Amino acid sequence: MARIRVLVVDDHRIFAESLATALAAEQDVDVSAAGSGPAALRALERAAGEGRRFDVLLIDADLGAAATDVAQVPGQLRGPGQEGGGPGEGVVDGISLVAGVRSGQPAVRTVVLAERDDPRRAAAALQAGASGWVAKDCSLSRLLSVIRGVLRDETHLPPALLTGVLRELTAARKHRTESERLVESLTPREREVLRCMVAGLGRKAVAERLYLSPHTVRTHMQNVLGKLGVHSTLAAVALARRAGVGPVDLAGDVVERGGQLA
Repeated sequence: MARIRVLVVDDHRIFAESLATALAAEQDVDVSAAGSGPAALRALERAAGEGRRFDVLLIDADLGAAATDVAQVPGQLRGPGQEGGGPGEGVVDGISLVAGVRSGQPAVRTVVLAERDDPRRAAAALQAGASGWVAKDCSLSRLLSVIRGVLRDETHLPPALLTGVLRELTAARKHRTESERLVESLTPREREVLRCMVAGLGRKAVAERLYLSPHTVRTHMQNVLGKLGVHSTLAAVALARRAGVGPVDLAGDVVERGGQLA
């Protein structure tokens, strides 16, 4: 019997324990748990190195919001794939974790578990690469159906969310088109400055990188904001990301992401 390897990623210990115990009762399911985003990424890397990749990640939509970041499963479930969080480690939210898994291990399917329906966040999860959005209070049979379904490349959403998610995805495409048009109005030098802004570089760092005076960089930044129709660097960066403009590679190369919808 082919076994399905599942990693539960949730920083609420009681919920993680209960879900892991319920899933472990299935004959074809192996379960591990991680109490934070960084812990989940470590578990994924170690499992891949051991040739025992996870098949599905069940990720808390509110990951990182809890006061504690350690989720433990019962002793009988402990094993190489289990990770707990630790004080001081970086916080990774659920959607960011979905995107990280899609980038690092695209064969792994991700399903987001949420306490409430939210079309905007569900659409963001799908755009990040999730294969499903499921209510935390759904039945075990429903969750198992979703787990097995995403392994057949199915996408699962609650019917009540479908219309709202489609509306959000359509709006996102529209915003991307508008953003791309605005970015295309920039000169090559202004686009280069914009990429530096996306990378989080300040005026002095941009000047040093592009061998320009701070005054010239200031002028370019003002031109970028004006052409994009925004009033702050933060807004310019958000628009650039919607248009698929990635940060300048601090090693020297420019990276531009395609930004395609899932």
